[in-house]
Amino acid sequence: MSGARFTPKQLAAFLTVADVRNFARAGERLNLSPSAVSLLIAELEAGVGFRLFDRTTRSVALAPAGREFVVHARTVLRNIELAQAAADDIRNRAAGIVRIAAPLVIATTMLPVAMKTYGQSHPKVVIRIRDTAVDDLVDMVANADVDLAIGPDQVVGDDVTRMSLFKSPWVLWCAPEHDFAKRARITWGDLRKQPLVAAGRDYERNVSLMHTGAADDERIAPRDVVDNITTALGIAAAGLALTLAPAYVGLLARPLGLVMRRIVEPEVMREVCLYHSSIRAVSPAAEGFRQHLVDSLKGKDKLGMQGRRAGV
Repeated sequence: MSGARFTPKQLAAFLTVADVRNFARAGERLNLSPSAVSLLIAELEAGVGFRLFDRTTRSVALAPAGREFVVHARTVLRNIELAQAAADDIRNRAAGIVRIAAPLVIATTMLPVAMKTYGQSHPKVVIRIRDTAVDDLVDMVANADVDLAIGPDQVVGDDVTRMSLFKSPWVLWCAPEHDFAKRARITWGDLRKQPLVAAGRDYERNVSLMHTGAADDERIAPRDVVDNITTALGIAAAGLALTLAPAYVGLLARPLGLVMRRIVEPEVMREVCLYHSSIRAVSPAAEGFRQHLVDSLKGKDKLGMQGRRAGV
């Protein structure tokens, strides 16, 4: 501290002597010799410019200025202790704020679970979710709007690092009374002329690419594209159309009564990635939560695997 006229060690000696009114007993508490305590008090008095104690051969008492100063000294020392504890928490990834962006499905299903489990061991870490469009994830990391982002595979520049977490197959979601609900597998050819509703532009980027060059009557195109996956799932649940989405949307789809069916020949995969800045240091709190996400999600398409174990 530039210009400081005393040190935490001097303040600790002053407060200890003020409590016990004896240099020898203060030294025992501080694991110092009485002369070392006396030197610290002398240095503090020189720094503040007034006498702190009235001393006799038999007693030590706070001087009038010392009585006024003791309250402030306790406050300063307490704040130093709090600052040290905060620094320890930050260094140990035990405290801080983490801002993470994710599209609706992941922000609704995966992140709250990850937040809960991480919070059990890191209660001082505050995690704030920014639910956003897939196309905005990388830009939010690059512009420092968030510390981390998790979502579908996107193109990144040199300023953003991308790590693959898991892959999830694109599957068909349909109402239980639909004929496809009785079949174990669906081919892309089966979807021709079926009413399909897609969410966002994921279909064009991830699915229709499998049919590039196909004749117009062989291509599979949705009859409608809505902004949110929940809307597409609701339409499918009402039996008005089928919808295509990655298997990990199951936590949203199954409560609506939708049935999941795999699409093969070929099976198209969706890759989910974790993003962070390549040019700015990630805070200890964000690094801790990033590692937690890697440990809990990497290589695990949990919702998709649940569906496969169920035979869908």
